[in-house]
Amino acid sequence: MRRRSIALSLFVYSLAWLVLALAVTAFLLTDLYSRALDTSLRETLEFHLETLVGVSLSSDGGELPASSLADPRFSRPGSGWYWEIRDSSGEAINFSPSLIGTVLPELTAVFDADNVRTEAREDGFGTQIRMIERRITLADSSLLITVTGNLNEMFELVDNFRGQTFIVLGAVGIMLAVMSAIVARFALRPIGKLSRAVEAVREGDAERVEGEYPTEIAPLAQEVNELLHSNTQIIERARSQVGNLAHGLKTPLAVLRNESAGSRNKIAKVVLAETEKMSGMVSTYLDRASLAARTAVVGRKSNAGAVLERLTRVMAKLHPECDVEFQHSGSRPIWFRGEESDLEEIAGNLIDNACKWAKSEVRVSLSANPPNGGGTLAILVEDDGVGLTVEQAEKVLRRGVRLDEKTPGSGLGLDIVKELVDIYGGTLKLYRSEMSGVKAELSLPAARGTTT
Repeated sequence: MRRRSIALSLFVYSLAWLVLALAVTAFLLTDLYSRALDTSLRETLEFHLETLVGVSLSSDGGELPASSLADPRFSRPGSGWYWEIRDSSGEAINFSPSLIGTVLPELTAVFDADNVRTEAREDGFGTQIRMIERRITLADSSLLITVTGNLNEMFELVDNFRGQTFIVLGAVGIMLAVMSAIVARFALRPIGKLSRAVEAVREGDAERVEGEYPTEIAPLAQEVNELLHSNTQIIERARSQVGNLAHGLKTPLAVLRNESAGSRNKIAKVVLAETEKMSGMVSTYLDRASLAARTAVVGRKSNAGAVLERLTRVMAKLHPECDVEFQHSGSRPIWFRGEESDLEEIAGNLIDNACKWAKSEVRVSLSANPPNGGGTLAILVEDDGVGLTVEQAEKVLRRGVRLDEKTPGSGLGLDIVKELVDIYGGTLKLYRSEMSGVKAELSLPAARGTTT
């Protein structure tokens, strides 16, 4: 699952909720278990208290038999399980063997309507105990009967239960988290399938989004196909309208040019000059519209390595005085997302300019980021000529600008390159090369392709 993906978001949110739910469940279960143990302890102490009350009443406050409470914990000193019977003056007249070596603390709680009071205290051994005391009235006296239970034993049981609960619920949480990740991954597979189908259209491997999708995303696939169809129609309609406009203007311009060509007056010369400019502008913008329409069509791609290799061979023949070298990074083809003729126009102009200005060597290199395509491709064209300053590098990219009128050319080559690069959303930068000449760094969109 990739960062900022729907599957990762679902997994993180479900995991956070799962951790919270399991933690709350663990604390609730521990609290319920603690309450159950506390209730059980109270009931046990009340049972022992009632037993002592019954025995005391039957013996009329005299000596209790040794078997009055059979629980062996009352026989182990320091166990936290004690019982004691005191008279109205507070003097102990009977107690359990476990009470030897310690004294029960005085209770501060108030007796209720049944003459019973309970409180949690600490015995002489530092053990937390639960004390329950009852006052009974005999014929000529009253007795205070106290029974205690060990709270530390209950706390230890609660701690053990809490630890086991967290272990069990942690294991359950891990299994549920794994299940959540699997469910998120498999539930979102149709979205990945749709993404790959759209990418296939963008890369030129398909003309429309194909396949069957769930009802939730099927309308999206249909809308993408409708958008592709509408885009194609708009481009074709715009191309047709631009062509009609250009052809519609060419005839009146030709008439004006022919009429003014036969006359020698100033007005005719002005009309002839302006019609020539208008014809050039019509041709230029017709070409630009054609380029823009062609690059807007989704799914075109060309092998950039093959194009550059072919161009370097041609330029080496056209400029035999230059050693034109081509370097290709990696063994896999690098694909340009666009028309092959446009790449030839862009790279051809750059290599041709480098050959014109080079002393003896031109180097062309091609690389892609990332290497498997889908990002951008970089074309570097370097020469060992005189180079350019920063101001000259900015100036030479302007339309029709030539730094040396002696070198053959119109000055429009780099302008055409810049225009095509802008249409494809790329960049063109000129630097001083390590070879002492100019280094043209060209960045264009790359497409994915299969290895050949």
